[in-house]
Amino acid sequence: MANIHFFPEKNPATGDKLTFVLIFVPGFALFFVLALLGQLIGVHWKSWLPGAENTTNVFAGVKAAVYTFMSHII
Repeated sequence: MANIHFFPEKNPATGDKLTFVLIFVPGFALFFVLALLGQLIGVHWKSWLPGAENTTNVFAGVKAAVYTFMSHII
């Protein structure tokens, strides 16, 4: 029987990693500034960010918000 390949030989994951980084890093920076600003002002900033309602610290809240944001745009 012939050896048939249905998948291309190139690794498309490299482009996916770059796309992930190009979306995650600016999103993290933007949401981190919003969270930090809210923390400094003294308001309940977790309700501003999608997915950050049940987190314990700023970094976990921002990370959850970025992943929620990314799931909506991809």
